[in-house]
Amino acid sequence: MIRRISQEQTLPLRSAVLRNNMPPEECVFPTDSREGIFHLGCFVEEKLVCIGTFMPEDYKERGAGGFRLRGMATDPAYAGKGFGAELINFALNELRSVHAAYIWCNARTAAVGFYSRLGFEVISEEFEIPGVGPHYDMFSQIAEK
Repeated sequence: MIRRISQEQTLPLRSAVLRNNMPPEECVFPTDSREGIFHLGCFVEEKLVCIGTFMPEDYKERGAGGFRLRGMATDPAYAGKGFGAELINFALNELRSVHAAYIWCNARTAAVGFYSRLGFEVISEEFEIPGVGPHYDMFSQIAEK
């Protein structure tokens, strides 16, 4: 089941999956309190197994109406079972309801295939995020142009 969660609920998975088990309080993004942001979680029974944070943020050269995905993480024990795709598809419906034009993200190189299967396209050269690893910017149109 997918539902909105608090920023605090994202921290354990952000720490474990995205930040090499750094203290959860150090996994807060500076944008976590931005107006219009929402956090989603996928639960199996009562266990939070997948998270994503979505915020209004336009991508350079793509115009207005953008939302950025940050902090997508799935508990490794639940990876590859469709929970990430379920969360993204739920988010796309949420974004359509607020008339978002597109969604974009900095995707880890290892996750490019996942996002590609969901209709995202690579829109940048590979780049390094210090301390995190190689990434690509990816983009998916939501609203018709």
